[in-house]
Amino acid sequence: MRILVLNGPNLNLLGKREPEIYGSLSLETINSLLQRLAAELNVELECRQSNSESELINWLHNAAPETDAVVFNPGAFTHYSYALADAAAAISIPVVEVHLSNIYAREQFRRHSVISPVAAGQISGFGAESYLLGLRAAASLVKKEEK
Repeated sequence: MRILVLNGPNLNLLGKREPEIYGSLSLETINSLLQRLAAELNVELECRQSNSESELINWLHNAAPETDAVVFNPGAFTHYSYALADAAAAISIPVVEVHLSNIYAREQFRRHSVISPVAAGQISGFGAESYLLGLRAAASLVKKEEK
């Protein structure tokens, strides 16, 4: 089983940018935690980050057939990128949306996700654990599809 983790804009600044909201762990540390869990779950994992909407779209478009699921933190694109939502809807594999913070407890504009209607599910508000829960959810979805 192969799962792709995609991270959107500004997530390369984790650990430095607003740690009171996003936590003190770097994206590199979160990726290491994900790799450790992936090994336990017998999942091949690839983690990518981009500040470019077009690059994220291309990665989504090219995910299948080599990838079985995507764990996706679209960052600020969550709230307005219909292009990313369309790309996630267009692929034939599950997309699990994750967020470090609880987007529904934040500013009004952050309380809406254009990605969630096309995602298999969304996990938010648990810090780095959101990613780990997202990876577990994605792996579980793939196993259900294989049956």
